[in-house]
Amino acid sequence: MSTRKEAVEIAGELLISGMNGFEVSDETAAFLTQSKIGGVLLFAHNFENPAQVAELSNQIQESRGQTPLWVSVDHEGGKVQRFKKGFTRIPETAAIGATQSPQLAFEISTLIARELKSVGINLNFCPVADVNTNPRNPVIGGRSFGSDPEAVAKMVSAMIRGHLTQGVQPCLKHFPGHGDTSTDSHFALPRVDTPLEVLKLREFVPFMKGFRSKCSMVMSAHILNSQLDKDWPATLSERILQEILRKDLGYQGVIISDDMEMKAMTDHFGATQAPVRALQAGCDMLIYRTEAACRIAHEAITRAIEDGKLEPSIIFESAERIRGLKKKVFPKYQPVVIAQVGRHLNLPEYQATIDKIEAKV
Repeated sequence: MSTRKEAVEIAGELLISGMNGFEVSDETAAFLTQSKIGGVLLFAHNFENPAQVAELSNQIQESRGQTPLWVSVDHEGGKVQRFKKGFTRIPETAAIGATQSPQLAFEISTLIARELKSVGINLNFCPVADVNTNPRNPVIGGRSFGSDPEAVAKMVSAMIRGHLTQGVQPCLKHFPGHGDTSTDSHFALPRVDTPLEVLKLREFVPFMKGFRSKCSMVMSAHILNSQLDKDWPATLSERILQEILRKDLGYQGVIISDDMEMKAMTDHFGATQAPVRALQAGCDMLIYRTEAACRIAHEAITRAIEDGKLEPSIIFESAERIRGLKKKVFPKYQPVVIAQVGRHLNLPEYQATIDKIEAKV
C-alpha cells in the first residue's frame, strides 16, 4: 500500500518553480534534485541571449529524475514574450485573431514552438483561450484572439496543433474563462457572476475545441464566480475543477494553476493554505514564480501529508497524470546542442509569416 512517506517523497513533482539568474546555482540545483521538483518557469530576468538560455535549459535538466523537467515560459507574443533578443518578435494575440486565418495561426504557432524547442523549452503557457467579452478587462484584452467564441476556438485549435507538431506542450488558459473580468488577478481577486449556462455557450467553447485538438494541459484562473462556487476561486474550487471541468466537460489531462504568488491568492488564502487547498480541489501542478515561495509551498504540502490533512492518493493520482504526459511528450531526452541554436531562430521565413499577419490587420 502507498504510504504517506512515499507521497512526501514525490510531492515536488507537482510543483513548477521560478529561479534567479542566468544559470542554475548550487542551491537551486540541490532544491530541484532533492525535492524532485517537476519543472522550472523562466522569465525575462533569466534570459540574456539564446545560447545562454539554451545552456540554462541543459543545466536545469541535469537535475531531472526518470523523466525530464518541464522547462516552461509564457511566450504568447505582444506584451507577453519573455525571450526577445535573437527571437522573432511575435504580434499580440489579438492581431493574430484579427486575420481570421487559422492557417496563419498554425504557422505562427509552429515558428514559436520551433524557436522555443531550439533553446530547450518544452512547455509554453499558450494559447490564451479566453473570449474577450468585457471591454474593461485590464489583464486579457489584446491577449485574446477576439470576442466571438467560435472564431477564438478555431484559432486556439490551430495554435495547439502548431505547438504539438514541434514537440512543445501547449497549455490552454485561463479556465473557466478570464475574458469577462474587470479586475487583474495579479493584483486582486476578480469576482464575476456569469451563469454556467452562459459559460457553456461562450467561455467554454474554445476550451472544448482545444481539448479535442489534443491539448493535454489547462491552466486554472484565480477568479471567484459566485454562480459556480460562492466560497472558492477556480484554482481552489473542487466544484469547478472536478465537477465541471473533469466530469461535465470530460477533461482528462493535467490541470495546472496560474501563478500562486499572484495577489488574488496570497492576499486571501495564504502561502501555506492555498497550495494544499489547490491540490485538494483538483489542481495537478502549481506554479510559483520564485524559488523562495516554491520552497514554502513544498514544505506546506509535505507537512499536510504527514499531518493527515492531505491524502496521499491525491499526490499519487496527480503524479501519475503528470508522468504519463511527460512520457508522451518526451520520448527521449536530448540536451540542446548550443552551437546549433542560431540555425532555428529569427529566420527569414518566420518574418514572412509575421508580415502576412501584419498585412491583414
